[in-house]
Amino acid sequence: MFNRVVLLGNLTRDCELRYLPNGGAVCTTGIATNRKFKKTDGSQGEEVCFIDITFFGRTAEIANQYLGRGKKVLVEGRLKLDQWTDQTGVKRSKHSITVETLQMLDTRGQQEGNESSNAGYIENSPSSGNASSQKAPYQKQPTPEYSGHEIPDIDINDDEIPF
Repeated sequence: MFNRVVLLGNLTRDCELRYLPNGGAVCTTGIATNRKFKKTDGSQGEEVCFIDITFFGRTAEIANQYLGRGKKVLVEGRLKLDQWTDQTGVKRSKHSITVETLQMLDTRGQQEGNESSNAGYIENSPSSGNASSQKAPYQKQPTPEYSGHEIPDIDINDDEIPF
């Protein structure tokens, strides 16, 4: 089976970092993506999707240090179904993304609204579980050789992002 999700969007809230009893870092936040389309009556429509995302290991610590609400990121990971029972006894569920690769598209000190050709590329190491290695921080993303596919260049206008 194949479970792979790639999202480009803006973070909806600041990162929340915590540590597991075994010492591993976990960082949670959310991402917003949008899609513009033409309705049947010819008017312009927009659909916004809000998704919770979770980083682990060194990637979680880096995300907490460099990312905040409104920052533009490209994440790649896997879809996960979270299930729990709330305080009233009702069973609840939601989908979230467990991030395996993070690309920071906003750089430190960058003015809002300006697009940058520099980005930070961070990947969870497949051999060490939650650990990650930092590849070329604040450099253009290399073509990932490990995945067997390339992430396509996405031409997106800042007006299309919901922030």
